[in-house]
Amino acid sequence: MGWSTLPALMYHSVSAVDGPLRDLAVPPDRLAEQLDALTAAGYRLVGLTQALDELRAGSTDKLLAVTFDDGYRDFLTAGVPALRSAGAGATLYASVGHLGGHAGWLGQWSPDFGPMLTWDELAEVAASGVEIGNHSLIHHPLDVLSPARLRDEVYRSREELEQRLQIEVRSFAYPHGYNSGRVREVVEAAGHDNATEVGYRVHTPRERRFAVPRFQPTPDHTGADLVALVEGQGPALVPALKRCAQPGWRLVRRVARAAGRNLT
Repeated sequence: MGWSTLPALMYHSVSAVDGPLRDLAVPPDRLAEQLDALTAAGYRLVGLTQALDELRAGSTDKLLAVTFDDGYRDFLTAGVPALRSAGAGATLYASVGHLGGHAGWLGQWSPDFGPMLTWDELAEVAASGVEIGNHSLIHHPLDVLSPARLRDEVYRSREELEQRLQIEVRSFAYPHGYNSGRVREVVEAAGHDNATEVGYRVHTPRERRFAVPRFQPTPDHTGADLVALVEGQGPALVPALKRCAQPGWRLVRRVARAAGRNLT
């Protein structure tokens, strides 16, 4: 029997953060609890490309894809040890233009998340067995960029990752989750063979590989909470409403960008 669903998780920082962005940071002990609970529930935790490859090859394992966005230094110091302890694989999506700096798109809350990985540290992450994916050059919403700017963001970031790390980069994560048909076409044309958004639901085999949805664990999710979420006991209406509202919200953001503001 073939596979029916693939849950995927979207983490960001492995730390504790206060304030309005606290949900983007999961402390190391909570991350360990969540990974252990998923493993105990029978899931095999792997990176996104590996999960898609195995499922396409006919695997019937209970697979779950683990991903981390942005590339904070705490992924190396706290995330990699937690993954190793749980026997889990993962995909890390690097914001290439921000490596060695800070997450400028977070505005006044950027210092709370600490520094980004340097290139040498990202190479350490790759050497640990974690898949390195592309999170674009600068953390802009891609669906409101001009065609030339979009192409540069996607192509240049992948080329830098491959050349500096000497790896093949197959997976892409859309900054802020925003994508469109035009964005997906450019991501595929650049050489990626899968990509992921937010989505808050499981991925099914009939869906496109260039918009794989993910759940976002928070510091408030216990291990049991997260197992329940990925097994379909979370809300389904809100994600559906958000998908319906995307075209109108894209127009608002495009107008705002023309006026010099980025709305996310």
